[in-house]
Amino acid sequence: MFKRFVPLLCLSFLAAPVWSQSEPTPEAAATEPAPEQILVVGQRPGPGLWKISKGENVMWVFGAYSPLPVKMEWRAHEVEAVLSQSQEFLAPPSTGIGIGFSAVTVLPFIVGVKNNPDGAKLQDVLPADVYARWLALKAKYIGENKDIESERPMFASDELFRKGLAHAGLTGNTNIDKKLFGIAKKHKVKTTSTGMTVKIESPVKTIRAFKKSTLNDVACFSRTIEQLETDLDAMRIRANAWAVGDIAVIEKLKFIDRGEACSDAVLTSVVADLQPEIRTMKARARETWLVAAERSLATNKSTFAMLRMRDILDPKGLVAELQARGYTVEKPE
Repeated sequence: MFKRFVPLLCLSFLAAPVWSQSEPTPEAAATEPAPEQILVVGQRPGPGLWKISKGENVMWVFGAYSPLPVKMEWRAHEVEAVLSQSQEFLAPPSTGIGIGFSAVTVLPFIVGVKNNPDGAKLQDVLPADVYARWLALKAKYIGENKDIESERPMFASDELFRKGLAHAGLTGNTNIDKKLFGIAKKHKVKTTSTGMTVKIESPVKTIRAFKKSTLNDVACFSRTIEQLETDLDAMRIRANAWAVGDIAVIEKLKFIDRGEACSDAVLTSVVADLQPEIRTMKARARETWLVAAERSLATNKSTFAMLRMRDILDPKGLVAELQARGYTVEKPE
């Protein structure tokens, strides 16, 4: 139970960055590739590296993506050749909430933390039409599970999404970030963290307040339902495109991150009410990364960075911000 509670208070907004289509315009719908039912398998290289430079110094940016095919193994040879020759590995701007207490101290307060307060069921807290759609997807991907009906929408939707991905041959646990950190350690490349973590000051008080409070997580739940109903085939296309490094397809991708809706449920919860600095974590992490990126570009001949593909492609993302500040950006061939 303790381990299952930790993800709530150690949220990472990088951990599962999933693309999802927005409502397509007629033009977008016309250019969307036909659904692919066959996922790539075996070793695959992923996309090439984006090159950011000013003068002779270069930053190579690797774009991480999730979900990916379960039976695909990322081939890191090309990336390792570049990372091993770099002076610094710049980690992505992750965010999280840290807890500093022992399981023994807090265990009595954790029981029931995933459940809706006052014994409410999903049927009680969700709109009727959303609940009906949930029942159909639950039957398809989860099966008989009475306990999940007592869980908060955010937790129930997370279980549904994982099971839906697995059913489609996809996984959000790519472990690519771990491989990159491992390569940097192997070659003794300096690793710079730009993560932003807020430590809970009163864990027991926070847990008690959380258990009694409701979450603004219906949007998170609804977004998950929508993705599983309409976007699984498109996610398979995107996963294949990333695996084989098809930049032309990758650049056409349209996405809405369900993780944003789900993380917002926590950022507007009693947890953030008790510690308001939680609400500014993402903005502060973004600025910390940009400061570190400009410093490394000024001092290193070669820097290697990992970002979510979204932060590379988004017109308001981190790569676009560096370009606006005068850096040259070149996409991979």
